[in-house]
Amino acid sequence: MTEHLAEAARVPGTAVVDVREHERTSMREYIESLLVTIILALFGTTFIVQAFKIPSQSMEPTLLVGDHLLVNKFVFGGRGHWYDLVLPYRAIHRGDVIVFKFPFQDHPHYVKRVIGVPGDRVKIVDQRVYVNGQKLTEPYAYHDPAAAYDPFLYNFPPANHDELLSNMQPEWATQIFTYTHDGEVLVPADNYFAMGDNRDHSWDSRYWGFVNREAIMGRPVVIYWSILSSEEEYSDHSFSGGIGGIIDGLIHLPTRTRWHRMLRTVH
Repeated sequence: MTEHLAEAARVPGTAVVDVREHERTSMREYIESLLVTIILALFGTTFIVQAFKIPSQSMEPTLLVGDHLLVNKFVFGGRGHWYDLVLPYRAIHRGDVIVFKFPFQDHPHYVKRVIGVPGDRVKIVDQRVYVNGQKLTEPYAYHDPAAAYDPFLYNFPPANHDELLSNMQPEWATQIFTYTHDGEVLVPADNYFAMGDNRDHSWDSRYWGFVNREAIMGRPVVIYWSILSSEEEYSDHSFSGGIGGIIDGLIHLPTRTRWHRMLRTVH
């Protein structure tokens, strides 16, 4: 330090120049670090992992309203490229929980379970799901005995146009019989038949059709946070409702957090 100051004294203005140069270097390094952080964050949320929250009861009891998930966007990334052989991609399996862009209504994100993969024949008889003629073992499925009657909860697909329901997506109502053969729905190539675990309270492929492969974003892997919530809280999209929900959540954070669900894996 003494030598540096002495040298600076012999060369007027040197110390000032060194300080300014140091400030410029520090600022440049800060900006570079910030840019790298932003790029890595964008890369991660685009290709690897993304956070989602559950706004409805359609996947109960597997996923509850207020569960916050980390979704692996990398696991189903394969598209037939040469590098698929060396990266840890895998095919979408029957029974996988998936997050996807709903094919209608501004494409909100939905989460359901894959029941039928391309080429499968799917039907429901007396609330039991059959795939390719075999009854599917579904320990995750839940039926509400108090649910209002809906014929698609008991038998699917409909046998004729008279059995179509008013709450079906119009596009699916006009297409369903194209894929119906001998009382079964045939899942076409690059598409999947998906249903909610809460079978009597799930608007799923029975009512709006197949999930296209390109719409599937990934697979939920872990619940990183869960807060006791209701569907009404998540359905209020107004500014005041959003701010109120955040404030209420922060105030009651310790008591509303479902601590027993933290870091629970999703199956």
